Amino acid sequence: MARTPPFSTVLADDHQIVRLGLAAQLGTDPEFEVVAEAADGLQAIVAIRQHRPDLLLLDVQMPLAGGVEVIGEVRRWSPETRIVVLTGIAAPGLVASLVEAGVEGLFSKREDLAPLFEALPLIMRGGRKVAPFFLEAMGGAEDSAALTMRERQTLNMILKGRSNKEIAAGLGISIKTVEKHRTSLMQKLGVNSIAQLLAVALRDGLIDPSQEL
Repeated sequence: MARTPPFSTVLADDHQIVRLGLAAQLGTDPEFEVVAEAADGLQAIVAIRQHRPDLLLLDVQMPLAGGVEVIGEVRRWSPETRIVVLTGIAAPGLVASLVEAGVEGLFSKREDLAPLFEALPLIMRGGRKVAPFFLEAMGGAEDSAALTMRERQTLNMILKGRSNKEIAAGLGISIKTVEKHRTSLMQKLGVNSIAQLLAVALRDGLIDPSQEL
């Protein structure tokens, strides 16, 4: 179902100055209304469940729950919400996974955000926009392998020491499927051990190093 302005918007970023800047800019546009702000991933999930907004502006590195986890919860609780990611990370593996997860917009904090605000009306009407910065980053990585959303969730649970049984229960899948994801992760990332998996995941920005493992 098509949504009409003003578009309800949730801002999720652990830096208050970023949220203030986004809110100030959106405050000048009558098509958007900020209904909630979140300083961590759990607050973002709560705001999504409460407001089911038209738009989520999301940082992918936040405390308590990472951006990819938040995206999964958005798709579960508010599938019509348009998700636009703002990040300073350019790791090809993360970029590819975000694109594969189906976010509607992807913009870099390292660049001027004017293109973001220019693209929002298009995004809200069904379009998608990935900043050229990220397309160049992806194109320059010869060996990067995109992980699916489920593989990324499995990866983070593996690195937190979860057993196959615990992962299966947490994700609502079979143990056999968990084993399949483990094998796929090892193959895609070219590793042979959990220690190597951790190193590659940190190097390529596939997990949030600020989160407890």
